[in-house]
Amino acid sequence: MRIRFLLVLGLGGGLGCDATNVPPEPTPPSLDTQLRASLGGWGVVPIGPMPAQNPAQVALGRALFFDRILSGNRDVSCGTCHDVAAALADGRSLALGTGATGSGAGRVLGQGRQFTPRGTPSLLNSGIGFDQVFWDARLSGRGGAFTHDPAVALPVGLPNILAAQAHLPVLDRREMRGNPGDLDVFGHPNELAGFGQGQSAEVWNAVMSRLLAIQEYVAMFSAAFPGTSAPRFDQAARALAAFQMEAFTRTGSPFDRYLDRDDNALTAQQKRGGLLFFGTARCATCHNGPFLGGTSFANVGAPQVGPGTGAQAPLDLGLGALQTGEFQRFAFRVAPLRNVELTAPYFHSGAYPTLEAVVTHYNDVPLALSTYDPSQLAPDVRNQYHGEPATVAAVLATLDGRLRQPLGLTPAQVGDLVAFLRGLTDPTARNLRSLAPAQVPSGLPVR
Repeated sequence: MRIRFLLVLGLGGGLGCDATNVPPEPTPPSLDTQLRASLGGWGVVPIGPMPAQNPAQVALGRALFFDRILSGNRDVSCGTCHDVAAALADGRSLALGTGATGSGAGRVLGQGRQFTPRGTPSLLNSGIGFDQVFWDARLSGRGGAFTHDPAVALPVGLPNILAAQAHLPVLDRREMRGNPGDLDVFGHPNELAGFGQGQSAEVWNAVMSRLLAIQEYVAMFSAAFPGTSAPRFDQAARALAAFQMEAFTRTGSPFDRYLDRDDNALTAQQKRGGLLFFGTARCATCHNGPFLGGTSFANVGAPQVGPGTGAQAPLDLGLGALQTGEFQRFAFRVAPLRNVELTAPYFHSGAYPTLEAVVTHYNDVPLALSTYDPSQLAPDVRNQYHGEPATVAAVLATLDGRLRQPLGLTPAQVGDLVAFLRGLTDPTARNLRSLAPAQVPSGLPVR
């Protein structure tokens, strides 16, 4: 018995010595350590505060934004399509302009009218430094130098791209101007519709004639631009830009707080989604920078929905209709993702109603496009879907190379990514109804 006891002691002592020589397992890095490390290469930084805008210009811009007097038929305002009840989009796959009735997703196409070619992009955070707007970036530039349709001579010296953009919807016949022969809501001839192609200055002057016939607008222009004897449309555009910059900037999301070093701002699931977003799911290869997108273009295999544009109608080539490069075909602006939870439906064609559907699309783009189910669309636009084999093949032929291979995400990973995207929502953007005034100087219905 004694010998056995000694052997056991010896054996036990030997095991103890071996254990002290085995290095401990390294502690895996925390979710926060991993996520913060993955952010570094994508230019993701906190967004600074918006500079204060001239209060008188903001007040004028607010009135103009919600006043239907800017439209030829006096039936649609900026706020009709950029609805405060729909996160400054409209909740529709394809926008409806003049001649339609109703609001938001419930708008109904007017008799003899057409859908606009694309969905309404949200104006949330539209004033925080983008160099291009519209799905096809047909307006781009900064610092007063803007590139656009050469038939439209924008005024010189515009301070930002929002002021440049504000000149354009009033010229568009489907959006705001109307067609020759239209009567406005009072049964009067629509004088804005009578001008021809290339008469943009005449349209802007006619809008100003309407505004300056209202004494309240005369006073508001005088306060916003003192010393100006004859207010101009470019001043109206500057005021609209000031209002958008002041009221539509919403950068207080959980993700923004996380960027400001608050580790508790995101949930564990959102952090796992962030690791996927900036890592193996490759989302950040397009959605990068402070705005998580908005600065590049890609053919992401979005289903073709709508009446199309130009010579290729009913197809919509996006950037490919403006530039001749092969891989510009079917390329559209990569949407900035802040507050994306609030701005369904998604893509330029409004093809998908949920974030889950969007992430599933990216999980296997060729499969998603080839098997797209148009029942996801609202009933009134389902017949606008173009899913013919030749169309699908044409879109896939120039699909962005980063999207040609499936990601292989599990359902749990899809859920994590969606949770991260919901962490990009500023809570104050959820209800913007207080931005709309009770009335506007024209006396027309608001929105």
